[in-house]
Amino acid sequence: MFGTPGRKRRLLVCTVVVLVILVIAVIYDLTWATYRISFGDVVDVIMGNGTWANNILVKDNAQRVAIGALVGSGLAACGCVMQAVFRNPMASPYILGLSSGASLGAAIGLIFTIPFIPMAVATPLLAFITCLATMFLVYGVAHVGGSTHTETLLLTGIAISSMMSAVVSFLTFIAGDKMEDIVFWSMGSLSRADWGEIAVVAPMVFIGIAVMSCYSKSLNAIMIGDSHAMDLGIEVGKTRLILLIASTVVTAAAVSFVGAIGFVGLIIPHIFRIILGPDNRTLLPVSALGGAAFLILCDYLAHVVAPEYGVLPIGVLTALVGAPYFIYLLRRRKSEVGWS
Repeated sequence: MFGTPGRKRRLLVCTVVVLVILVIAVIYDLTWATYRISFGDVVDVIMGNGTWANNILVKDNAQRVAIGALVGSGLAACGCVMQAVFRNPMASPYILGLSSGASLGAAIGLIFTIPFIPMAVATPLLAFITCLATMFLVYGVAHVGGSTHTETLLLTGIAISSMMSAVVSFLTFIAGDKMEDIVFWSMGSLSRADWGEIAVVAPMVFIGIAVMSCYSKSLNAIMIGDSHAMDLGIEVGKTRLILLIASTVVTAAAVSFVGAIGFVGLIIPHIFRIILGPDNRTLLPVSALGGAAFLILCDYLAHVVAPEYGVLPIGVLTALVGAPYFIYLLRRRKSEVGWS
């Protein structure tokens, strides 16, 4: 199903390595709570041995690691799909202005009081709604003459993203004492997650990734070209819309509770495309695992880089790690990322 024996072996080795990195990252990230917990105590808790650290892990750490794994896997999978749909290695979950749309909803929820809805609920709810609304706005504007071209979608997304960013900047300017909350949200943070939020995010991420995986074979054909995909009997317009909706739902669910976290969906699919090739049937699930590992590692680094200043916003870490690597990919590995 996945090619030659060599390619299958590479997939197996890559999957095992990513899983090992993920497990190690989870254990190390669990060591950081209100009180520092040793690596051994974390392992004891995971193995079912009751220790003093058990309550701390469940109360302070486990939900942060869980939301990090969900958000990382969701953004990486969406990045993989977006790059295939747009046949553009620069594509990411935020290419259609989704991040700006979510930021607009969050800013509205943080500044204005909505009757009968607590701010803790209103902010992620509005971020989710405006993120989805942004995708439908972009798609509606770009849908001209009964068809939607990828280039038009990209340009429309850039234009609407700029417009919404301007509105968010204006709201930040007039926010007064709420300005700090808006800025902090825009940087991203896993520290405010709780099990109720995870129960909302998890099914959306899992179902969204499952839907995207079901269309991975069609994505392979779309990457070659719309005409080739249509020759194979694929309804390109319908498939593209379904994948964009699934990607938007996953992205909206991911960022609505933790804020805008960039570069996960941009660099993780690139790394695995270099290793595994462009086949989305293997690339998508491995990218999801890699995204979870990457975001959890970044959360760990956010705790240890500058502890005298507290926990750094995780969006800062993903940009500091992701941007230089992405520049390296562009300059050194252009011929190896699977794009013609």
